[in-house]
Amino acid sequence: MDKHLPPNNSAWNSAINRINYLKLMLLLATALALLVILALCIGRYSMNPADVWRAIVAKARGISTNQAMENVVFMVRIPRIFAALLIGSALSVSGAVYQSTFRNPLVSPDLLGVSSGASMGAAAAILLGAGIRVIQAFAFAGGILAVLLATSLPRLLRNNSNMMLVLSGIIVSGFMISILGIMKFMAEEQTQLTAIVFWQMGSLASTNRLQLFSVIPTIIVSMAVLFAVSWRLNILSFGEQEARTVGVNVPRLRGIAVICASLLTASAVCASGTIGWIGLVIPHFGRLFCGSDNTKLLPLTALIGGAFLLMIDTCARTLTSMEIPLSILTGLIGAPFYAWLLYRQKAKIL
Repeated sequence: MDKHLPPNNSAWNSAINRINYLKLMLLLATALALLVILALCIGRYSMNPADVWRAIVAKARGISTNQAMENVVFMVRIPRIFAALLIGSALSVSGAVYQSTFRNPLVSPDLLGVSSGASMGAAAAILLGAGIRVIQAFAFAGGILAVLLATSLPRLLRNNSNMMLVLSGIIVSGFMISILGIMKFMAEEQTQLTAIVFWQMGSLASTNRLQLFSVIPTIIVSMAVLFAVSWRLNILSFGEQEARTVGVNVPRLRGIAVICASLLTASAVCASGTIGWIGLVIPHFGRLFCGSDNTKLLPLTALIGGAFLLMIDTCARTLTSMEIPLSILTGLIGAPFYAWLLYRQKAKIL
């Protein structure tokens, strides 16, 4: 063998793959930083990067130079940018975990009825005439209630298989959607019904710092747990029998993954309303770059998901004079892209 050639072994290939992965993460982080700068600068109150930088420096020094600009940057755009990054990451990681846990590429974060339960809770708060913080609290409670119901049904039926859990989620989701339909029928058309429909399509228009602080702990803790058990999720993705063979407690691991992913989804939905397609499409996009290794996929998916939702939200508030609901734009982009993925992978949906 030529001594100038690199050794052809798994350790060398692993090192090359690790370097390529780090380069990819650095590239995505750079693109994300540029998106953040763009989102800070454009909008109905446009400003150049130098103006934004001066406003940030002035705020750090405790000097007020342009109150209107500071209000736009610190009270509106920075909380909204942070919310987009946080919610996009949460939905994407949740989708990746669900797809890996249930070994199904068509699974999305609302699998166990989280989104429909949150929508039902938010609609109930809107009918009661509550404010945005109460609506968020009701939405979070509705999402968690849906998960509790979906995970309780398999125990009652004494069947803890993946298929039974999925079927339970479908049952609970359908039930929640029916209750939501009743609430829509009862809602006042010009005010309450409009608010419910707009909330269902997702928006970050009303996001502020207090609302973000209420969901940040749940999202950070849930993500940290999922990142910590990501290597075990790799084993679980091979199948329950194989996982048990190597000593993995399958019910406990699956329970941890489902609970954390559901908390991520419920937190995201209660902060922004229902945003479709992100949790379904972004994990597939991440697998194009790093494969199905969850130790790499979850951080990559979080980065791509945050960047994607930030881009969508920036378009939603700048393309027209009115705010465009986020699910409209995510559907316009996500549906064709997912169709292309299915064609590329020659997936067969039976």
